[in-house]
Amino acid sequence: MKSLLITFLVSSWFIYSCSVKKEVQVQNNNIVKDLQIPEGLNLGNKAPEFSQASINGNDVTLSSLKGKVVLIDFWASWCGPCRAENPSLVLAYKKFHDKKFKIGQGFEILSVSLDQNEVSWKHAIEKDQLNWPYHLSDLQGWNNAVAKMYSINSIPFNILVDGNGIILAKNLRGELLEKKLESELY
Repeated sequence: MKSLLITFLVSSWFIYSCSVKKEVQVQNNNIVKDLQIPEGLNLGNKAPEFSQASINGNDVTLSSLKGKVVLIDFWASWCGPCRAENPSLVLAYKKFHDKKFKIGQGFEILSVSLDQNEVSWKHAIEKDQLNWPYHLSDLQGWNNAVAKMYSINSIPFNILVDGNGIILAKNLRGELLEKKLESELY
């Protein structure tokens, strides 16, 4: 029984240590603190890094927005509830884009589309006036690589991350997004 418990504890520690990313804070060339933040999809985890082509063909990574509060928004042009949610996103972007937060400087929306038709995707962005610069898709529909990485099985769905990429909240719609952003303002 004792050896079984020890085996379980060692195995658990190994699995945990393999899923943890270490970050080191450096101040004046001295290591201040060794932070261990697990990468994953739960609140408090570091959001998994990804790269995907933007609407203009350039690859965009989540880490390229480090320092900003970022809403990763999963949607599609053919999704009625997604399109109904877009006016709330537009308002939040206009209101918070240039604000200073306790958790980051500025607010960005990183839209990940589950579209397969490029023309429909671009038309929806224009029609709904989604005027932020970060629109990504691999045009693979439900097989979108980022959506699969984030285990997305329904849309609309979003994840709010702080300036360090830590997941703060999920599925903030309408007023909930605005209230959460307001609560994080300086």
